[in-house]
Amino acid sequence: MEWSIQELARSAGTTSRTLRHYDQVGLLTPSRIGRNGYRYYDEVGLLRLQRILLLRELGLGLAEINRVLDGERDSGVALRTHLRLLEQERERIGRQIESVRTTLRKLEGGEQIMADEAFEGFDHTRYEQEVTQRWGREAYQQGDRWWRSLSKTEQRDFMQRQLDIAADFGRAHAAAAPVDGDEVQAITRRHHEWLTMAGNPVHREYFLNLAEMYVADPRFTANYDRHGEGTAVFIRDAMKVYAERVFGG
Repeated sequence: MEWSIQELARSAGTTSRTLRHYDQVGLLTPSRIGRNGYRYYDEVGLLRLQRILLLRELGLGLAEINRVLDGERDSGVALRTHLRLLEQERERIGRQIESVRTTLRKLEGGEQIMADEAFEGFDHTRYEQEVTQRWGREAYQQGDRWWRSLSKTEQRDFMQRQLDIAADFGRAHAAAAPVDGDEVQAITRRHHEWLTMAGNPVHREYFLNLAEMYVADPRFTANYDRHGEGTAVFIRDAMKVYAERVFGG
């Protein structure tokens, strides 16, 4: 069997434009091109696309995916390997789901949130590619070395500190405290100090970009807005004030 580029894109839940891009970068070549110029894909192409999309979901970039696929010759072996990875990921996500449920229950019940519960299933290496793209390979490696140098207790303490800061921001927002007031700026200073704990320099541009990410990136927004809707925006605005005072204009 073979599929046209439109049929394959529709079945895979992607776009013809994406498949053409995969062809341009040498990641997925069509089995043939018809007289009308349309790309057609056979079963080999279909299986390769499945692998590409699965690896994309694991956070790999296209160049890295290409290297992985070029090193594989047996599709069955490759799929079994990927199946084990997906099963491990399912287990990790399951732990995260239980972590969020516990956190939500404690938030609604007014109980103290503990770091080892809130970060169950957390794996910082999942963000390697994203951190590298945003701030460079050296920044990721330095942070990774620092994190691995900590004991489990120190890692939990670091995470708990962030939770406490976020909760304090949420309470200040709920009390309508001004972002430029002493109370909120004291919390922001703690946040700044927490960011510097990994050893990476936190300059003005980094600090302000991070502040914008808290609002622009839905992962950050959801994390902070669980302390009350609008908390992420509140933190961003507080960080902007802090940056002007500490780093200058």
